[in-house]
Amino acid sequence: MTMTAPRANPLVSTAEQDHATMDRAIARLNERKDAWATLPIGQKIAYLRRMQTNTVHVADRWVAAAIQAKGIPADSPLTGEEWISGPWALLFALNSYIDTLESIQKTGKPHLLPGAVRTRADGQVVVKVFPETIYHRLLLSGVTGEVWMQPGVTKANLPETMAVWYSQPHATGTVALVLGAGNIASIAPLDVLYKLLAEGQVCLLKMNPVNDYLGPFLEAAFGDLVKDGYVQLAYGGVAAGEYLCNHPDIQEIHITGSARTHDAIVWGNGPAVAERKAQHAPLNPRRVTSELGNVSPTIVVPGPWTKADLRFQAEHILSQKMHNGGFNCIASQVLVLPAGWDKTDALLAQLREVIRTTPPRVAYYPGADKRQADALAVHPDAEVLDQATESVVPRTLVPNIPADSADFCFTVEAFNSVLSETRLPGADPATFLRNAVAFCNDTLWGTLGANILIHPKTMRQLGPAFDQALADLKYGSIAVNAWTGVGFLLTQTTWGAYPGHTPEDIRSGMGVVHNSKLFDRAQKSVVYAPFYPYPRSYLNGMFTLLPKPPWFVTHRTADVMGRKLVRFEAHPNPLRLPGIFIAALRG
Repeated sequence: MTMTAPRANPLVSTAEQDHATMDRAIARLNERKDAWATLPIGQKIAYLRRMQTNTVHVADRWVAAAIQAKGIPADSPLTGEEWISGPWALLFALNSYIDTLESIQKTGKPHLLPGAVRTRADGQVVVKVFPETIYHRLLLSGVTGEVWMQPGVTKANLPETMAVWYSQPHATGTVALVLGAGNIASIAPLDVLYKLLAEGQVCLLKMNPVNDYLGPFLEAAFGDLVKDGYVQLAYGGVAAGEYLCNHPDIQEIHITGSARTHDAIVWGNGPAVAERKAQHAPLNPRRVTSELGNVSPTIVVPGPWTKADLRFQAEHILSQKMHNGGFNCIASQVLVLPAGWDKTDALLAQLREVIRTTPPRVAYYPGADKRQADALAVHPDAEVLDQATESVVPRTLVPNIPADSADFCFTVEAFNSVLSETRLPGADPATFLRNAVAFCNDTLWGTLGANILIHPKTMRQLGPAFDQALADLKYGSIAVNAWTGVGFLLTQTTWGAYPGHTPEDIRSGMGVVHNSKLFDRAQKSVVYAPFYPYPRSYLNGMFTLLPKPPWFVTHRTADVMGRKLVRFEAHPNPLRLPGIFIAALRG
């Protein structure tokens, strides 16, 4: 197949900021780092409240710039993606952190709802962190979020592992470099917020050249935090990044990106890297936290699905793959399907139909065409489901890859519109699920996020075996009848790789962000959503009110919902709810 390369994003910057400008920004942070570390909590809350006002002020221009850069028509429902994963995500996080800081100010620890903590049969502590308010229950009806703790955390010592930074007797400041991501608009500011609030660090945010057009809006959103020297911004490409990562006054680094970029920062390049790793002798000795992507699975557990279920979940799978054009670190990449299920082929037929009835997306992120061509070189039998154009990398399905292979699609993150599928044996849901967990843990690259689609009757039938499958999955975020993108958006849950990676074998990274309850020893987060949308949920005895979720790429009013959700999150008011509900039901 001959393919025309996608048009370059005209807003991708190639400018390098001069060293003197970056030096001044770092010097300013150094002057102010101890002031931030010792700043009373009440004053930090005041900064966050001003950030809320500032974010609303720039929201329209922020979204307009993003949809222009990503090739989304201004009248498309897909603009809802930019409202929700941009300004709404930031506002939601600000509200979550304000609640936590207010609780720390009053009691010394973040607040947990009564009954939120449970202990599994094996002793692992699980904390329910979402929903917390009546608005959470109404706007995301049926969605819940949990944080599962590492071994050694007990119900008794859990409080000692929360907000640890705030229990220091003599806090001192640190200057952190945050290397921003180029895809989702809220990633960079949320990473900065976590460093500021969970670790007490002032931050230099270096914008990614792919989306550094957002820099002025983020600078305005942070507002007084920039003016008062607690946050600064920098711009540029690889050369600027190298200069900042090795700057003597940068003490820590956080990166959202690729394992390759992480290794270049920590270990350098060339043939000496392997020897440095073997000797545990990094070129860059700074503490580096990271979120580095994943080959994300969607496990489809066999069960009594109806034709309506197949259609709805086909739209769900397409959304997991093609939200943000497929340029998400946890975009679904491998469908893990039951070989013996009589509905496997029907689900794939529905998926193809959904693809045929939805328009392709502009491939705004550099290199998407090359990555798709690499997949086609390995799998020339792949189904190319769109016509390639100057701006479109076709949605591509790689069918029935043998599960026992070290396939390209199992080991290389696609970061584009390629979706593959594999089929595993299992005469019953329990056997299939055990096989699927083993396959995901042992074969697929990365540990950031995994999705599970399962019928409620099947979940009840499995009982403790399903809970054990969640425990056995070695992923930092697991979504049950949801997409792990929801785990990203719910700031109360943690976001990061499953613990255990090392700088020598970094995979999906080290450390977490978001985590607004400030757990110091979290292992993973699990989010759950209804299998059925409203009103089918009621017809099936599940009294949840969530219709088609706003993160679905097939949602017809996501743009209206996104705008209304931003206004609501900025100023929660019950009078704003009917408009949101009407838009949701029309989706």
